[in-house]
Amino acid sequence: MIDKISSSLPIYAVLVSLIAIIPIILNDKRPNLREFFSILAAVIKFLIIINIYLLVKDGKVIEYQLVEFLPGLAIKFKVDTLGIFFALMASFLWILTTFYSIGYMRDGEEKNQTRFYAFFALSMSAAVGAAFSGNLLTLYIFYEIITFSTYPLVAHKQTKEAIEGAHRYLAYLLITSVLFFMPAMIYVYIKTGSLEFSSLGLFANYSGGKLVITSVLLMFVFGSAKAAVMPFHLWLPSAMVAPTPVSALLHAVAVVKTGVFVVIRVFIHIFGVDFLKSFSYSEVVSFLAAFTIIVASMVALRQDNIKSRLAYSTISQLSYIVLAVSLLSDKAVVGSIMHIVAHGFAKITLFFWAGAIYVASHKTKVSELDGIAKSMPFTMFAFTIGAISMIGFPPMGGFVSKWYIANGAVESGNLWVLIVLLISALLNAGYFVPIFIRAYFNKAEEDEHHKEASPFMVVPMLLTAILTIALFFYPDIFLQLAVNTVALPGGGR
Repeated sequence: MIDKISSSLPIYAVLVSLIAIIPIILNDKRPNLREFFSILAAVIKFLIIINIYLLVKDGKVIEYQLVEFLPGLAIKFKVDTLGIFFALMASFLWILTTFYSIGYMRDGEEKNQTRFYAFFALSMSAAVGAAFSGNLLTLYIFYEIITFSTYPLVAHKQTKEAIEGAHRYLAYLLITSVLFFMPAMIYVYIKTGSLEFSSLGLFANYSGGKLVITSVLLMFVFGSAKAAVMPFHLWLPSAMVAPTPVSALLHAVAVVKTGVFVVIRVFIHIFGVDFLKSFSYSEVVSFLAAFTIIVASMVALRQDNIKSRLAYSTISQLSYIVLAVSLLSDKAVVGSIMHIVAHGFAKITLFFWAGAIYVASHKTKVSELDGIAKSMPFTMFAFTIGAISMIGFPPMGGFVSKWYIANGAVESGNLWVLIVLLISALLNAGYFVPIFIRAYFNKAEEDEHHKEASPFMVVPMLLTAILTIALFFYPDIFLQLAVNTVALPGGGR
């Protein structure tokens, strides 16, 4: 039995960075104190989440209801193995991103730093709120809070390009959620009388047509546009006008991971894997995700801008998660969940790399990276680790998740997925290897004299790179949570 204090822990985890906004704003003229409170909030949030993890890692569930409007319609928190999986990753990476942000914002002499840290904290409160949401309504509310709280971060530089990119970001995410996600959510409530997450799903007794369910499932996928499944993906390259710590937040921590987290939640705990499997409802999603994986990788090949190349890489990698969960086999669902963390650590490493390159050398294009490994060896080491993980080679975390996805494809009889994975790996190598060749084997311009970025940037980058390797050798904490999520009744059988 979980006591009242323990059941309140999810509230504290959400509130800690929200409360930190006050001292962050009050210390606008005292940057050391402002950044101290940012780090303090990140550490406290992570420690709270560690305590929650110790309670739920073996399958226990923490529930806390705030208010109920109608039967089956409430604002509530519910922490299970899938939620703590996402929260652990996000809260830990927030600590490293906060340190990284100090180096980036100071060295780059960015304006409006207090506003940056305030909205950064708000977005992390929303991300943890999404992780710990107890039903679809609560999840939808936090999903939208993430959109609004990250909008000022995307627009941070306040140039014409930044404002236009932020407007496109906001428009894409809001319009898709209102046009697709909200009607799908209403349909679920009307048909089932509930929006609660259930290990068996809510549609066990549903007797409607396949076309309707497939359409509603697609509405959830498109309505979760943060998952960047084509054709609702263009917001992500547009958001690359943001400062690099924001790009890291978008790609590895809060935004895109919330999108795929929502998709996994809907598949497992709204429809139910057994129900979807019974009539092959998810085949359309599988093909759509596979199309996104290949096409986004092909577009990435043509991008000379570093962040644009990484953005299209993210679009492709996110659809690995969507594809895997849509295969509906145990191993594929485990691979889908594991790819959240494998991609998270590797991709944040790559964005940290891009930011360090920019701050130290003001280079933003792949074609400008000739010989840069000689002057920035630690930075390029981190890139090499992140890129190899993205391709899916051992001994990197990306190999673990893709191994489970490949086995899940065989388990479910979808052997065509293996071809998709192979083509994608080759395309991934196609847009990462040229960077490697330029940096390590081409000669730099003779008049170039730059060095590594601030230790505030380099150390977090090296840590995420090392953890990407560690995830291959010691995946147990995250892997057990993923396996437990699938092993729950109806969770992935």
